[in-house]
Amino acid sequence: MRNPTDVLNSLNKQSKDLSYRFQRLYRNLYNPEFYLLAYRNIYANEGSMTPGVDGETLDGMSSPRIERIISALKDRSYRPKPARRTYIAKKNSSKKRPLGIPSGDDKLVQEVVRMILESIYEPTFSDYSHGFRPKRSCHTALEQIQRTFAGANWFVEGDIQACFDSFDHHVIIDILRRRIDDEAFISLMWKFLKAGYMEQWQYNRTYCGTPQGSGISPILANIYLHELDMYVEEYKEGFIKGNRVNRKVNPEYARRNREVQKFMRQNREVWDTLTEAEKKERAGELRRLREKQREIPSKQFRDETYKNLQYVRYADDFIISIIGSKRDAEELKADLAVFLKEKLNLTLSVEKTKITYATDRARFLGYDISISKSREITKRQGRKVKGTAAQ
Repeated sequence: MRNPTDVLNSLNKQSKDLSYRFQRLYRNLYNPEFYLLAYRNIYANEGSMTPGVDGETLDGMSSPRIERIISALKDRSYRPKPARRTYIAKKNSSKKRPLGIPSGDDKLVQEVVRMILESIYEPTFSDYSHGFRPKRSCHTALEQIQRTFAGANWFVEGDIQACFDSFDHHVIIDILRRRIDDEAFISLMWKFLKAGYMEQWQYNRTYCGTPQGSGISPILANIYLHELDMYVEEYKEGFIKGNRVNRKVNPEYARRNREVQKFMRQNREVWDTLTEAEKKERAGELRRLREKQREIPSKQFRDETYKNLQYVRYADDFIISIIGSKRDAEELKADLAVFLKEKLNLTLSVEKTKITYATDRARFLGYDISISKSREITKRQGRKVKGTAAQ
């Protein structure tokens, strides 16, 4: 049996060829070393020892247990057990959200599948995607906003109705089949999607959505919503207009810039004749002139010769900034709704998908996002939000 790390590295390398279709993935589930690696990955996770519907946990890991799982996978008798449904409180809310707890054996198999899928898909995911990914987080999403949203006129705050509960199983499988040519592996994915859940000792079938609480739910969500990422990237290419460098300069900014340059020129002419106190005073005056200059956007806020779009997604939350008109934002919102419905069978919430003026506050990942004329750090609702200069 090959070392699991070597297998995953090989899958990762092959994934960069987007035309490559992966075969014989299912046979990796016969490798006992994969289950030992899976156990090391998840045994210390919070909730890993919580029992599923069969009362079993990851405790009692052993070679016979692994062989039993592999035997069931080989003769295709393996059937994921329904998840045990419980409810946990939402952050900053009195509401609760459902969580499914898989059985101990299913957690192991799901972790092996997750590692395989991540090796195949992670290298091809969009740079705009930050949720449930290695070396990415809420912080990297917010940093990207800080770095790229400068100068926006409008924000589009994306909200997909019951996103994770609404994923179409046929769409997920069709997306997987584009890169995976292994029907045994695809059949296993169907089994996980259709496993259902137990609530109040009653079995419930799952007709759509990804198994919440399972190890494969986050990677499946990113595979599904990668389609949205690619659509927005393509949309951006057709939306961009003009060149940022050639964008019209704000006349008021230009006037203040001339003041700064004139003051600097005058100082250079007499600098060697000044006393230390005079040099300090003039340096302070130059600092004040520059601060006043920075309070003004360097480019015209409305310039019809230039348009741009930026996008950031974390799980099912996304935000888009637009340098353009409100009509551009409204058209984008309408186009997103059509794409999500027709291609992914998801519904964009008309009420909750807001179009916000950039100097007002858009909400994303618990932070207020706005375009500020200052780079100073301000405090809003107990969170520090760094102002994004409108340039």
